Amino acid sequence: MTRVALVPGVLAILPAYASIEDPVAELRAACLDAVSWLGREVTVLADDQGTRIAAHLLDVTDQAHDEPSYLVVANGSATRTEKAPGHFDARAEAFDRELGHSLRAGRPDVDAVLADELWASVGALSAMRELSPLGPAQVDYDAAPFGVQYWVMRWTGTQ
Repeated sequence: MTRVALVPGVLAILPAYASIEDPVAELRAACLDAVSWLGREVTVLADDQGTRIAAHLLDVTDQAHDEPSYLVVANGSATRTEKAPGHFDARAEAFDRELGHSLRAGRPDVDAVLADELWASVGALSAMRELSPLGPAQVDYDAAPFGVQYWVMRWTGTQ
C-alpha cells in the first residue's frame, strides 16, 4: 500500500513568515495532519519552494507508518480575485474546479499552459500521475484564501 498526501506550497506555513495573527491556522493544521499520516520514508514531489515547505512539515511531524509515502506539493490558480498574487482571471475558478475534480478521483489532469497563465503551481502533479492507481481522495482542506486555491488531500494506492 502506498500513501500520498498533497499540500500547497504556501510560504505562510513556514515559521519565518509567522505573524501575531495566524491567517492560515486551519490550512496549517490540515497539512500537519496529512503529513503525519505518511510513512517514515517519504519521497517529496515539489518545486524549490515546495521542497522548503515539505522539509518544514516533515521536520515538525512524526510519521508512524511503514508504507512507502509521497508528499506532493502543489496548488491551484493564484488568480481568483483582484487581490490575488496574479490578479483576477475569469478562467481560474473553472480551472480549479476541473483540477479539483481530477484530484478527488486520484487522476490529476492538468492543462500545463493554462496552469502557467493562472499562476498555478502544478509541476509535481505530473509526477503524481505515475503513482496511479490511487483511490478516491480524502479531502482535508479545499479553499481559496487570498485568491489562491489550496487543497490538502490524501490517497492510498496499490503501488
